[in-house]
Amino acid sequence: MTTDHDALPVDEAVRAVRTSSRRKQVLDAAVTVMQRTGFHQMSMQALADEAGVSVGLIYKYFGGKEDVLLATILAILDAFRDQLEPAMDAVGDDPIDRLVAGMRRYIEIVDENLDATVLTYRESRTLDAAGRTRIKELEVESSAPLRAALDAGIETGVMNPVDVDLMVFDIMLLAHGWALKHWHFGAIYSLDDYIRLQTRFVLNTLLPAERRDDYAHLLG
Repeated sequence: MTTDHDALPVDEAVRAVRTSSRRKQVLDAAVTVMQRTGFHQMSMQALADEAGVSVGLIYKYFGGKEDVLLATILAILDAFRDQLEPAMDAVGDDPIDRLVAGMRRYIEIVDENLDATVLTYRESRTLDAAGRTRIKELEVESSAPLRAALDAGIETGVMNPVDVDLMVFDIMLLAHGWALKHWHFGAIYSLDDYIRLQTRFVLNTLLPAERRDDYAHLLG
């Protein structure tokens, strides 16, 4: 028999799911509206109309337009932070395999958020200093699994001793490039082709000559 006490956590879970779904609904609509009009021209009414909700409901979850923009950007960075390491853990301990898996998932997340990624580059300067700082911190935090794979690869000798910080940001820029230049790359490459070619590009820099045969399947 279920008591009211037992049901309370279930009710809270339902409310949390509903809230998360509503927030995502608003953020998805914000990307659409900002792509169409730009951040400064976006009105809360236009956002509400696109999302199919009331303006009052938007203010229930967000303080204003700047909060909506910040949340839109943070949602992508949260995906990188939450999804890279599990994807890398799934392939085992080999640093090369982990890096390749991390690159793949990173670019896949970009592909799942093409418009929002472009919006991040275009509109993030609109945020206040605190918002920009938060984005920078989360971007560094979300790239930590890639950094760890590079550190491990260099330490174990399966990678050349490259500048890890530079390489991490190079990989991130390659991933973002799928969105920023999708008008070009999307007409030439499939997502899998883009990932394969950019992975090969990175590994051609990272792999010492004596280890290339071990990973020939990734260089083809």
